[in-house]
Amino acid sequence: MLIKKATQKDLETILTILRDGRNQLAERGVDQWQGDYPNAQHIQEDIDNGYAYLVNSDDELTVGAVAIVDSPDHVYDHINGEWLINTEDYVTIHRVAIHSSHAGKGYASKLFISVIDYLEKQRPDVKSIRLSTNENNLVMQHIAEKNGFQKVGTMPGAYRPEELSYVYELLTQTHALAG
Repeated sequence: MLIKKATQKDLETILTILRDGRNQLAERGVDQWQGDYPNAQHIQEDIDNGYAYLVNSDDELTVGAVAIVDSPDHVYDHINGEWLINTEDYVTIHRVAIHSSHAGKGYASKLFISVIDYLEKQRPDVKSIRLSTNENNLVMQHIAEKNGFQKVGTMPGAYRPEELSYVYELLTQTHALAG
């Protein structure tokens, strides 16, 4: 599995993957992403800031998308909980989706392994990886925990007033060993 930085020409591909992800969530009864988030403006900003990535299988087929956002990420300014490490040297994973035509092949777990590996090799300054997901998104919660993320708190109303998100954090290997 390979993650590669997205460019302007990838905008429609990412939007297609995320729309499909929105539909998958709706089919599972999860109302995450059922409003105007994420939209084309979010993805355009991700591309412009260098945060958007495509996820390719080993045979170079695009199977998903993810945003790796540099700190500070003000969405997380007021969580109910406590970070594993108090640092400004973190990234946040947002807008993760594997297209349904590639579901059931372990790509979501492989995506997390690839992102963690990428960050540890290419971004040794990163001490912590953070993410959040809707309280009802059991699939993402399972994948996060399976890949070593610890639930550190909750966040009410980050994306919509009635939504509760669970917040997770993973210390990068170098910094987990140092702590």
